[in-house]
Amino acid sequence: MRDISPTAARGRTLPDLVRVAWSGGLKAAMSFGVVGLGGMVIDVGVFNALRLGLFGHGALIDKPLTASVVSASLAIVFNWVGNRFWTFRGQRRPDVWREALEYGAVALLGLGVSLLSLAVSHYALGLHSIAADNVAKNVIGLGLGTILRFSLSRWWIWRPSRRAVAAGIAGRAAAPALGTDA
Repeated sequence: MRDISPTAARGRTLPDLVRVAWSGGLKAAMSFGVVGLGGMVIDVGVFNALRLGLFGHGALIDKPLTASVVSASLAIVFNWVGNRFWTFRGQRRPDVWREALEYGAVALLGLGVSLLSLAVSHYALGLHSIAADNVAKNVIGLGLGTILRFSLSRWWIWRPSRRAVAAGIAGRAAAPALGTDA
C-alpha cells in the first residue's frame, strides 16, 4: 500500500499523484460507478415501466414498493456480475456462493435504504406522483444506498485479504489429510 499522506505527496508530480489515487481506489470507484450506472438504467427503466403499466395490465401502478423490489432485483443481478468480473476482478474469491450471498446481503441493505426513502415519501409524506417516487427512490435512496454498497463491497466482500483467506480455506479443504486431526 502506498503512502498518500501530505508529507509523502511533496515532491511528486501530478501524474505520480494521479497514479497513486487511481491505484488507491479511484479506479475501483469509477468502475463501480459505471457498473452501477448500467444497473441504474435497468432499475429506473423497469421501475417506471411497472409503475406506468407498460408490461401489461398495470398491476403495479399503485404498488411502488413492489415495483421497486422487482426492478432492483434485476439490477442487483446485473451489478453483481459486473462488479465480480470487472470492478473487483482481481479480488474475486474462489468461494463464489459465499461471495454471492454476501453481495446479496449488501444489496438488500442498499435496497432497504431505497425502499425506506420511497416509503417515507410515498406513504408518510403522501407524495404519490411518479416524479416524487423517482426522486425518493432513484435520487435520495439510490445515492445513500450506493455509498453503503460501495463501502461494504470494497472493505468486506472483495477486500483483497478475504480472497487470500478464502483461497487458503479452499486449498486446505482440497488437500488430502495427512493423518492429523487438525
